[in-house]
Amino acid sequence: MATNRTFTMIKPDAVANGHIGNILAMITNGGFKIVSLKLTQLTVADAQAFYAVHAARPFYGELVEFMSRGPIVAAILEKDNAVEDFRTLIGATNPAEATEGTIRKAYATSIGENAVHGSDSDENAAIESAFHFAGREQF
Repeated sequence: MATNRTFTMIKPDAVANGHIGNILAMITNGGFKIVSLKLTQLTVADAQAFYAVHAARPFYGELVEFMSRGPIVAAILEKDNAVEDFRTLIGATNPAEATEGTIRKAYATSIGENAVHGSDSDENAAIESAFHFAGREQF
């Protein structure tokens, strides 16, 4: 059964390029309610832990370096069918393949620097949300 919450991060590239406000506007205009939000920075250890599922993949080291190089915005979003609807809103990982009107089409610069993260399942949304937000920070 689908839950009504998902997790997202605005990645260091989009934060550095000044796209926080525009991305948050796309999220809220897409019908999502922001229930938790913070500007923070992942340490190398944080990024390694968050992306541990990719540890054996050839891009892991580059991903960890990228995600710990600057601030991110972490958020928990709420909407019916949140995970699937947010994956649609963010668009394809490769911005060249992303549909017009998606976050990645508008703000991603490459496959690696693709502006936003979105949970890929209800289970991962819960895990990722708990990684970034204490219970008292989730509303």
